[in-house]
Amino acid sequence: MAIITVSRGSFSGGKMLAEAVARKLGYRCIDRDQIIQKAAAWGVSQDDLRTAIEKPPSFFGQSAQTKYVYLAFIQAALTEEVRSGKGVYHGLGGHLLLRKGPHVLRTRIIAPMEFRIAQVQNRCQYTRKEAIEYIEKVDRDRRRWTKFLYEVDWTDASLYDLVLNLEQMSWQEACDVVCAASQLKCFEFTAASQKAIDDLALASHVKASLAMHPATASLQFEVEADGGSVAVRGDIVSPDQARQVVQIARAVPGVAALKLGELQLVAHI
Repeated sequence: MAIITVSRGSFSGGKMLAEAVARKLGYRCIDRDQIIQKAAAWGVSQDDLRTAIEKPPSFFGQSAQTKYVYLAFIQAALTEEVRSGKGVYHGLGGHLLLRKGPHVLRTRIIAPMEFRIAQVQNRCQYTRKEAIEYIEKVDRDRRRWTKFLYEVDWTDASLYDLVLNLEQMSWQEACDVVCAASQLKCFEFTAASQKAIDDLALASHVKASLAMHPATASLQFEVEADGGSVAVRGDIVSPDQARQVVQIARAVPGVAALKLGELQLVAHI
């Protein structure tokens, strides 16, 4: 019952593939809008969240902090949503947010440009020229987004376990391939898999809590969890801020022990 992520270019058939895989396997199909709605429970608007994960970095004047804060909420929402397994997520960066592991089948679907153009023209009533411009802009923005956040190329095949090309196969046939791959032993959702996703969910919850709190919202932290033991690393500007980090992290349900590893005291300018 692996977690399956589907990455795709705009109008490449990814939504159809994800929905078909979910139906065939009896899994839940989760899209970006559902995650944004869940993430908004942290107290930020859905519009701001959507903008933060769609717009290229120049939209925020290269504000890494803004991206960090909103991404913390998105990751916390996504990991919580899929932690029981049996989920298919199609949305921007799912394979990066959930990280690699045997419990995540990272799938990418690509399609010929003519297929994508026809999809855009049919759904959006664009001219052929408008459809091409739209596809190129969205692909360009997504490439910049992943480069900015993760320092990786969104199209790099090594980021995926399975890359499917719709040039010769239909999306229904692609569905059969993904379903067959999900049943392989290497993607079996074991007790170790459950622990890995539970640890990521807890770490993401702690990071989101730190990003939400006014005392630590301007800072960035690396958070790791191992069972109920959580390690927080990052820069702080005062000893009082370190105490606040402890209070905020310990208040998160599931945190049994906390280690402030390499919290660096930096000059406040």
